[in-house]
Amino acid sequence: MKTAFLLPTAHPPKDSSHCLKFPLYKMPSSNLPIESIRTQLVEAFKESPRIVLEAPTGSGKSTQVPQMLVDENIIGDGVIWMLQPRRIASRMLAKRIASERSGKVGDEVGYQIRFDRVASERTRILLVTEGILLRKMLTDPKMTGISAILFDEFHERNLYSDLSLAKAFELQKQNRPDLLIAVMSATLDGKRLEQFLNPCTRIECEGRTFPVDTSYTAPIKNNREVPIWDKAATEFSKSVKSGNLGNHLIFMPGGFEIHRTLRALEACPESRNFKLHALHGEQSADAQDLAVSKSDQKKVIVSTNVAETSLTIPGIEVVIDSGLARIPRYDPKRGVNTILVQAISQASADQRAGRAGREGPGKCIRLWGKNQHLLRPAFETPEIARVDLSETLLMLMASPGIQLESFEWFEVPTAVQVEHAQTLLKDLGATDPDSGAITALGRQLSAFPLHPRYSRLFVEAAQHDCMQLAATIAALSQDRSILLPLNNKRDEEARIETLCDDETQNSDLLMELKAFVMVANKNFDLHYCRQLGVHAGAARTAARMKDQFMRIAERQGLQIEAPQRSDWFAIRRCIFVAFSDFLSKRLDKGTLRCALAHGKKGLRRRESEVDSEWFVSTEIEERNVKGNVQVMLARNSEIDPAWIKEVFPSELRSREQAFWDPWQKRVRKTRQVIFRDILINEKESLEISDDEAAALIAQQVATGELKVKSWNHRVEVLIERINFVSEHFPEYEIAPILPEDRVTLLEQICYGAKTEKDLNSIEVIPAIREWLTAEQLPMLDTCAPELIQTEAKGKLNLRYENGKAILSARIQQLYDLEAILIANRVPVVYEMLAPNNRPVQITEDLESFWENSYPSIKKDLKGRYPKHEWR
Repeated sequence: MKTAFLLPTAHPPKDSSHCLKFPLYKMPSSNLPIESIRTQLVEAFKESPRIVLEAPTGSGKSTQVPQMLVDENIIGDGVIWMLQPRRIASRMLAKRIASERSGKVGDEVGYQIRFDRVASERTRILLVTEGILLRKMLTDPKMTGISAILFDEFHERNLYSDLSLAKAFELQKQNRPDLLIAVMSATLDGKRLEQFLNPCTRIECEGRTFPVDTSYTAPIKNNREVPIWDKAATEFSKSVKSGNLGNHLIFMPGGFEIHRTLRALEACPESRNFKLHALHGEQSADAQDLAVSKSDQKKVIVSTNVAETSLTIPGIEVVIDSGLARIPRYDPKRGVNTILVQAISQASADQRAGRAGREGPGKCIRLWGKNQHLLRPAFETPEIARVDLSETLLMLMASPGIQLESFEWFEVPTAVQVEHAQTLLKDLGATDPDSGAITALGRQLSAFPLHPRYSRLFVEAAQHDCMQLAATIAALSQDRSILLPLNNKRDEEARIETLCDDETQNSDLLMELKAFVMVANKNFDLHYCRQLGVHAGAARTAARMKDQFMRIAERQGLQIEAPQRSDWFAIRRCIFVAFSDFLSKRLDKGTLRCALAHGKKGLRRRESEVDSEWFVSTEIEERNVKGNVQVMLARNSEIDPAWIKEVFPSELRSREQAFWDPWQKRVRKTRQVIFRDILINEKESLEISDDEAAALIAQQVATGELKVKSWNHRVEVLIERINFVSEHFPEYEIAPILPEDRVTLLEQICYGAKTEKDLNSIEVIPAIREWLTAEQLPMLDTCAPELIQTEAKGKLNLRYENGKAILSARIQQLYDLEAILIANRVPVVYEMLAPNNRPVQITEDLESFWENSYPSIKKDLKGRYPKHEWR
């Protein structure tokens, strides 16, 4: 039965919203699903200024809705701005819409992304990325000539889309009641949007283009870790063998995983009839177009989440989803950007699965379990809750009529985020250190469509006649280094010798800058770039950005000097001013550890050529390195510490500080002069408490700088046993001793010690045993015994590692041994030793070992050790 269609009144009640659900009517197979509600959509746009449109993946909302507004004369002579969260999607959608309208990009349909605009006075539909739209709103508060703003793929919840929606709603209420606003997505929190945009009209286009059969992979036996790219390749092979011979789309978190996946696929016989493609944001436009274009040959596309939304990729029948993405986050506690691989939300997983059902029935294979899926969040964390807000706050503070205290955020940032963004703005001189109000310098910085750091760099460089260098540095800093890793150390040393001179000495960034100048002077000749180890494409991109930055600087009235007047020494000081909160001081010459501004710690990257005590970084990032999260300092430049007092005299402070002196091998206390928590100079103080001393010594022991004599192998065995019981016998409620707990234990153990010599008399094991209650102690011997009694072999030794009980013995000692369960629950891992006591096999399944592995092992060992018993 056909459901009734009711439009809201022209003036709906203030406290109400309207949800209109339109079932999918059966349309010709050539039509997109959104066409089934064209009439209803058009009427809704005519009657309501705010629309929330939920339409399934592949429905055509991204390509058809803006065309409807033009073709149905809803926007009059105005322009439609459609927000896209990704640059690839903006460019490709513009191309698709222009093609459907028998035109070319730049005429009726155009796009504008960062540093690239293809549009004209004839453009009626303009696809833009978030920053472009927000800048437009701040520089032209009335959005002159723009009749409609469409927020596409809003579920991704990018920072600028959230802010732009809030600004558009404010503009519509105050000055532009004629402005149309539509928020569109396949998966979004519709109720949240209704509450914010109230009153609005909510429209749902029910159904999905074609069904997608979604399956989950079974957990790996024995908790064996298998690389995600190998899992994907395995599932691809199974898919093809089961008869799925159409195009496959594989989602991976980043370029590294894409490369490894392609290598794994190349090794699969099933891939021989498929063309393999990568798809990610760092590719050229031609490579991206080739990956997504129609092809007579079947293809496998391995993509980041750029393929998750917006544009249909022809012929995709199977999606293999890693369930992972590299998600940028800002850690306000450390003040650094992070790019960590994380699990995506259920909504993003649904978006990815939908790629397989846009042209016909499809299949989605998720490389995780169904139970794991149910534990994932329903939606992505909004970007405003996970990124640096300094540029955003500065833009808002500089915008006429906006008060941060009363601004209606769509998603309110946390107080901690705002505080740290304000700290950076204060460091840059953009806000007054006492009142927090925007300064004249801050207003100048806000006019640049750049992060405030680079705006500050330009302003400082203009005062020192080195704007050309500053613009080039800013361009080089926007993306990966143009310097490629070289094959051997000799080539690397030769390049360093070429790039290192009096101007670039002790500056990674200036060496990179010199390399850019050299290849630019050769017009980016590919052969010359290869000789120097420079990525030609990245260098050309940087050249375009540099020119764009120079035009921005000129528009802002900055002094542009002649290139030959550029001062390479002065640019160092400019870099320091712009990145003063990334100032670092080497803690010692023997390691890469550094102290950073505002109490942070970091590691100078090993490939950095800067070996100075004082330097500033233009790239600081928290990365997951082999399971450990570390703050890495890159693109470093040496600074003169005298600049600190010259540039920031009011920020020097005095304080008392206790620390461990590795030379005197004792704790010391000094009166220090500091700059943003970095030590400048110090004087000795003799008073230090036992608590301070214990904390300092414990920290040194924890990092391996000091050793407690009695903290030996027996202690580590005891800790492993405690952790084993904690993991496998939770009913006893024994807390594990985690790495961070060791510091707490050490502080108790080291109380009263003030020198390295004092550590020799400390007993550790009694303190470790106190971790357990009197009732829990007996469970240690029951559930994690050091010896185990067997009928066949008597007592055998056990050791504990990483939550496993390991029985290590020569093969002859294990003859006739039956499988062992610790406390009738946890299976033992058997480490089979040859007569020379070297492991030849590790297994949990004795029966399988004797039946499958032992014959070949026996044959080999019996020949080498004939005098031993071999059954």
